[in-house]
Amino acid sequence: MTLAPIVLFTYNRLWHTKQTVEALQKNALANESELFVYSDGAKNDAASLHVRNIREYLQTIEGFKKVTVIEREKNWGLANSIIDGVTNIVNQYGKIIVLEDDLVTSPCFLTYMNEALTLYENEPKVISIHGYIYPVADLPDTFFLKGADCWGWATWKRGWDAFEANGQKLLDEVSKRKLQKEADFDGAYAYTQMLKDQIQGKNNSWAIRWYFSALLQDALTLYPGKSYVQNIGLDGQGTHCSATTVYDVALNFDVALNNVAIREDKVAKAKIRGYFLQSKRNIFEKIITKIVGYLRHANMG
Repeated sequence: MTLAPIVLFTYNRLWHTKQTVEALQKNALANESELFVYSDGAKNDAASLHVRNIREYLQTIEGFKKVTVIEREKNWGLANSIIDGVTNIVNQYGKIIVLEDDLVTSPCFLTYMNEALTLYENEPKVISIHGYIYPVADLPDTFFLKGADCWGWATWKRGWDAFEANGQKLLDEVSKRKLQKEADFDGAYAYTQMLKDQIQGKNNSWAIRWYFSALLQDALTLYPGKSYVQNIGLDGQGTHCSATTVYDVALNFDVALNNVAIREDKVAKAKIRGYFLQSKRNIFEKIITKIVGYLRHANMG
């Protein structure tokens, strides 16, 4: 089995980056894997010291077959950096494993990713492998959903070739084919609105374009029933995130890869839809509780 190169994208969060790298180093296949690290340039003076500290740390990384650090001279932004970096590396190596600087992985992550890449390499309907799954009970060991995802993922050149960077083209095709309901998990998650926001410049998400690029190809992503990835960046410190705990998971320490039927798992999708709806209810309830508490305090004052 030829191992896929790992590509890590970093910016200015030293603690998060260290957690991500140290978890990767504990993977059984780490010392046989090449690691490429993209370090984005500072967007302003305030970020310069943090970026410099990141780059000093990156030069000390060991535990991999080879470590290559690519330092951006200017600030590319996450989306541009990922699109460019993934394109360059996957075109050279034919396959790739992608992480951002706030994703802590199970020691089994690289094994799962590489074995799945090998298992589905010649299945054109499978566009990618994903390492994270929501905290949903009673999912199969592995299963497929339409689309693609972004929290610890892998693909082949043939998969990434389907990526469409033009959000308007994607939205036009979604509208033409009336896929909004399917894309949005029957109204449970606002993926289409996220794409509209990207087009309008309200976000700069590469991931929403990756999702719709795959969906419009009727392509599938393999998910684990239990997560190999924990996102530690949802603490409000990142450029593109706000604080939340709804995505917290316990890491999976077993590799269970079954050659499952290559079609979307409708039962798993329904369970994930239920999770999305419950998460929205929980967030709404917390907001109402805060408002009620504020009003009571104001009235008492």
